[in-house]
Amino acid sequence: MNRKYIALMIMSAAFLNGGEVLAAGKDGVAATVNGKNIMVEEIEAAYNVNPAVKNKTSFDEFYSKTLDIFVDGEVVYQAAVADKVTETPEYKVQLEALKEELARKIYLEKQMRDKVTDGAIRQLYNQYKNSFKGEKEIKAKHILVDSEAEAKEVIAKLKEEGDFDKLAKEYSKEPADLGYFTKDMMVPEFANAAFALNKGQYTKNPVKTQFGYHVILVEDIRDAKPLPLKQVEGKLRTMLAQKTMGDVVKSLQDKATIVKYDADGNEIK
Repeated sequence: MNRKYIALMIMSAAFLNGGEVLAAGKDGVAATVNGKNIMVEEIEAAYNVNPAVKNKTSFDEFYSKTLDIFVDGEVVYQAAVADKVTETPEYKVQLEALKEELARKIYLEKQMRDKVTDGAIRQLYNQYKNSFKGEKEIKAKHILVDSEAEAKEVIAKLKEEGDFDKLAKEYSKEPADLGYFTKDMMVPEFANAAFALNKGQYTKNPVKTQFGYHVILVEDIRDAKPLPLKQVEGKLRTMLAQKTMGDVVKSLQDKATIVKYDADGNEIK
């Protein structure tokens, strides 16, 4: 158990270039340290418990890159036992704390697995789609400058040349392309000016915001649509996990008898 977690903690440092091995060991034994066996199945357990690692590397590569980590972990553990670290009050206190934390972690992970399912994600997505309120969104570019005079200069050149992208490269403090956005995604001064334009129009006067002075060009106007599931799945999963965590803890609190005291020892009502 100890060796497994040591390996997982420093995996990011272990993956350097190197050869692979056939991860079978000798009769299932990966290594021996002062006669104590480190079994291949221990390394395999560490591999299987970490999906992020499994998705990026084969077990043979994992074995090759972590075998020394398991060996080093056993060497240090044996030294700690020989030094009677496991008999010290400090060890026992920290061990109990780790046991409690591990129990909490495993319990909550089980609740997540049971409740944060693909079906639950699909249900949450359907709620999002059904409650989605269609509104206008525009695709725009802007040229951001520091002064009103500079913005007026840009507008004058637009009237003469009409090449917005060229002027954006010459004048703008930040990238011109803003993509699609709804009105509530921008500061009011910018949003009001942009949504007052028709497709293909640009602002004839500088638009002042907290960021500076803008010249805005509207390239397209369309009705906003719900984002596809693939694009929002990660966010929905995080939202559902957070809600589930809160619900689980709240449910446990409601069932428990809890008495709290302030720093002076008075019961908190």
